[in-house]
Amino acid sequence: MAEPLLEISGINKRFGGLHALNDVSLAINKSEIYGLIGPNGAGKTTLFNVLTGLYQPDDGSFTFNGRDLFRAKPHRVVASGIARTFQNIRLFHNMTALENVMVGRHARTHAGVIGAILRSAATRREEAAIQRRAAELLAYVGIGNRADDIARNLSYGDQRRLEIARALATDPTLLALDEPAAGMNNKETGELKQLLQKIRSDGITILLIEHDVKLMMGLCDRIAVLEYGRKIAEGPPEMVKCDPKVIEAYLGVAET
Repeated sequence: MAEPLLEISGINKRFGGLHALNDVSLAINKSEIYGLIGPNGAGKTTLFNVLTGLYQPDDGSFTFNGRDLFRAKPHRVVASGIARTFQNIRLFHNMTALENVMVGRHARTHAGVIGAILRSAATRREEAAIQRRAAELLAYVGIGNRADDIARNLSYGDQRRLEIARALATDPTLLALDEPAAGMNNKETGELKQLLQKIRSDGITILLIEHDVKLMMGLCDRIAVLEYGRKIAEGPPEMVKCDPKVIEAYLGVAET
């Protein structure tokens, strides 16, 4: 039996007269790769922003791993086990790759301001552990040899990998990725697919927005389709891609 990890019901989000999300409901099961597709402006990133606390929904319910996260602040969402990347790369460009991942580890650290100032033994041990973990994650995503490189000097594909490593540093149960393959060539996309499969095999659930339909159909266990803020289809890739509403709204007008 599938075990739901994240469940939302009746989520609405309005921006003035614009109904960006309209009665959206879905459930993501543990250890699956769940895809979210739809035309530009369909509400995909808005839904991500609601799920990660950047936007406050107007109505509905949201539970994650048994916890009520409706209108929760971003720090509480991260602490609960949800991490994300963004459509546009958001790295600390003047910091090294290692330092970027170390920053992502802050949600799981315990040293306070006093410990940082006094440089207590416990604080130094924790900092060393953070550095080791950051190095492990860089190796995990395939850029361990770039640890000391300034983030802005990394290739586009490696910057995407760095973002994923930084998100993984928060020890997420669910990893939400907003168009991670955007701008990648075929080789980089294939490598990304392998990385995401490895992450899932290691027990992390993935929620994925992506315009690369071929990648989504070959990677996701289930896919939901949004159009004008509404969910118009949901199911296994083979079923979704044959749905007439999806063909018309996203893949092109159905032949008659």
